[in-house]
Order: sequence, then C-alpha cells, then structure tokens
Amino acid sequence: MTDLAPFAGTGRFWKGNVHTHSTRSDGALPVEVVCARYRDAGYDFLSITDHFMERFDWPVVDTRGQRTAGFTTIIGAELHAPATSHGERWHILAVGLPLDFERNLPGEDGPALALRASRAGAFVGIAHPAWYGLTTADARTLHFADAVEVYNHTSQVRTDRGDGWYLLDALLNEGARHTAIAVDDAHFHCDDGFGGWINVRAESCEPEVLLAAMKAGRFYASQGPEIREVTLTPDTIEIACSPARAVIAVGRASKSSQVVTEAGGEVTRAVLPREPLGASPWLRLAVVDAVGRRAWTNPVWVAGP
Repeated sequence: MTDLAPFAGTGRFWKGNVHTHSTRSDGALPVEVVCARYRDAGYDFLSITDHFMERFDWPVVDTRGQRTAGFTTIIGAELHAPATSHGERWHILAVGLPLDFERNLPGEDGPALALRASRAGAFVGIAHPAWYGLTTADARTLHFADAVEVYNHTSQVRTDRGDGWYLLDALLNEGARHTAIAVDDAHFHCDDGFGGWINVRAESCEPEVLLAAMKAGRFYASQGPEIREVTLTPDTIEIACSPARAVIAVGRASKSSQVVTEAGGEVTRAVLPREPLGASPWLRLAVVDAVGRRAWTNPVWVAGP
C-alpha cells in the first residue's frame, strides 16, 4: 500500500488563493482590502498577482505589511509578453517572485519571461488556458512550468471558460508532469472571489515553507470538497473525503474508474478498482459533491520513467 502525498506525512493543510488582483492593476479593491477579505473568509495565505505590465508600472506588490499571526502572503505577479499562437499576450502566473524582479527585457517572449521567473525561484503556473484558448503547442513551450490552472473562478463566472483540464490531460498524455491548481483570479468587479483554492500541506504557514511545498506538489485543488486520505494498492485506489456524490479516477486517454451514488446518496470513503485504468502511466482523482463542486488530486505517475 502507498499513502500518497500530500495526504500522508507531517504538517497540516493550509488554505490559500494564489491568483488575485487589486487596484495596483485592474482590480476593484486596494491591496489591504483584498487581503482582509481573504483573511476574514478563513484563508491562511494569499498571493496578490497583479498584471506585470508597463500600463500598470510593472507591479510586484509588496504585501508583507498585510501578514498577521494567522494569515500570510506570498509575493507574486501575473506576467505578460508577446505572443501566443492566437496573437494574444501570454498570461503566466508567478508566485514567489523577488520584489525586484526585472521588467520585461527587450525582445523577451512569454516562455523566456516565464523561465526567468522560474529561475528566480517562482512557482510558475499556466494561467486560465481555456479563457484565451491556449493551445497544447503553446503550452509545450512552458514545459518547465510547475502547474496548470485547472480551474479559474473568474473565467468561469465571466466567460464560462474556467476549466483547464482539457490542457493538462493532453499534456499528461504526452508525458508532461505538471501539477494542478484551482484559483479565483478575483478582480472583485463582480462576485468572482472564493470559488477555487489550493490546500497545501506544510509544517508551518510561512511563505518560504508554503512555496517549497507547492513546488514539491504537496497540495490539492478544490472548489469546496475535502480530500483526506488517498492510498494505492496494486488493485485499488482508496480515498476518504467529505460527503460526495461521485469519486472518479481519471487516466490516460479515455481511461477512468468511478464510484457514483444513487440520487440523494453520498460517500465519504470509496474503493475504486484500478483495472479500468489499464496500463495508464498516470492517474488523478476528482471528488464531486452534491452541488457539483469538485476537488482534485495532483496527477500521480504510477508507471514509466
């Protein structure tokens, strides 16, 4: 039996949103108000990731003054450069940037800018791919990225394009090894906050500790449900979770295994057979609650190099 990270080991889960905007770029609320809203909503940490563009004077927002005994922040920004295959600016999430991160260099494209952020220590995410139709070919140029935004709440609320699993699953089928994050991308011009987050397992809620745990994949993404335990045996996948109407294991191409309750039923522990997943080299789990909210594990590689 194998107890999967982050559901085994020491530390506890800390709830955080790592994609948020303020009036330092195109958000509706000042930094201190945004931080207060997340703190009051029970979040343990937040990253303000305003648009790193000349139009907004290249903000890497210093949120250290918003940290309290029960709430912390991670410095970040949303980076932009020309141009995707659709001719649009790249949108690249960078969490854990140094405050003196240098503005775009002459001739720097999106992948080069993202790589520079990664080398500066940032957790790099492929932001809201469905929102601007990011292609798999474009995403391949960010092969060094840590994660894909598999759920972006603002993109869902405003444009019905919040789900990024189409991209991550395609990349996984090609052998890529990104993790999966859910975010708000809240701007607060509408009700676009508190719809997607990550739960990071770490020894403490210090920014450097959280960032290291994120880079190591010690987290899961959620819109509401909780995932408490995941154990693999040679024949089964065993999971404990908050009350759910379905638990689904997804693998390569069309492979899947699931437990789906009858109408009105719920499950808090499930055993899924691995046989329907065949020889899939990877799997991921989704937990779906009674109102359709989901939580997802990171992809787990169970075979191959």
